[in-house]
Amino acid sequence: MTEPVLEVSGLVKHYPLTRGVVFRKQVGAVRAVDGVDFTLGRGETLGIVGESGCGKSTVAKMLVNLERPTAGSIRYKGEDITRLSGRALKAVRRNIQMVFQDPYTSLNPRMTVGDIIGEPYEIHPEAAPKGDRRRRVRELLDVVGLDPEYANRYPHQFSGGQRQRIGIARGLALRPEVIVADEPVSALDVSVQAQVVNLMDRLQSEFGLAYVFIAHDLSIVRHLSDRVGVMYLGRIVETGTDTEIYEHPTHPYTQALLSAVPVPDPRARERRERIILGGDVPSPTDVPSGCRFRTRCWKARERCALEAPALAVPAWFEASGGPAAHDSACHFAEAVPVGRSAPEQVVPVEGHGNGPG
Repeated sequence: MTEPVLEVSGLVKHYPLTRGVVFRKQVGAVRAVDGVDFTLGRGETLGIVGESGCGKSTVAKMLVNLERPTAGSIRYKGEDITRLSGRALKAVRRNIQMVFQDPYTSLNPRMTVGDIIGEPYEIHPEAAPKGDRRRRVRELLDVVGLDPEYANRYPHQFSGGQRQRIGIARGLALRPEVIVADEPVSALDVSVQAQVVNLMDRLQSEFGLAYVFIAHDLSIVRHLSDRVGVMYLGRIVETGTDTEIYEHPTHPYTQALLSAVPVPDPRARERRERIILGGDVPSPTDVPSGCRFRTRCWKARERCALEAPALAVPAWFEASGGPAAHDSACHFAEAVPVGRSAPEQVVPVEGHGNGPG
């Protein structure tokens, strides 16, 4: 991996649950993110995937300081930005920008496109001389594939794909090193998604950007990512290069996700078996003890309820010394062909229900 620009360690975000009107009392917490670790290299793309509600977007908000973590650290070039405030935090924010999920609500409908893209220069006036901002805005529109003459138009005059290009142009205005993209194509038509992903791929090459690319569509993540982290219920359960994750998945949850990815070849699609998980994702207010995935896992044993598995290279994988060795948080991790069948219903281990894990 290249020189790290972001190092995330032990990242936690809990939202307190309170009861009462006058005398409010905390009765629990939503454990949205519960111990996440990863590193992002210069010019690299880290894809984070998982079901809705697993904590992906909360991680994204903490990376750009829209949410303060409950615990843990986020280091940008070695400096913990969770401890910064005022001017020091403002300087870091210039280098870490965000592209939001919904292009329909992330752009102010009362501002022209030129004002939207040029707004970062009002917050960081040192980034561009006042007389040069109009030219830079027009250049940014051209860079993302839009006519510079569109600068005087309003967001409602654009399609969804065009609006997301405007959001990307706004994110590029300050020439950041890192862009956090929170499901940037999920609100777009399939035909437009590929255009936006290809645009981001091209911009990464031109500007040397590092991406944290968050999505639930595994096929899109593979197209753009160098490394992938799979999240489940607030934690990363498997991480590795795109080849390691997509061709040698070891965690049962990753195997289930990949079995649902559409296959273009009809014959291959007929041969492949789907892994259908039983039950629902547990509530983040009452997570299962031990392994969080055990209540839906066909491999679950008593050990899974008693002991939370560490995110590490499985012992058998490490001993084999194979090129596909990567971290997996499973006591019974094994590399199996994607599409292996599994029980439709999973029975939790008796005597070890939900509780703090």
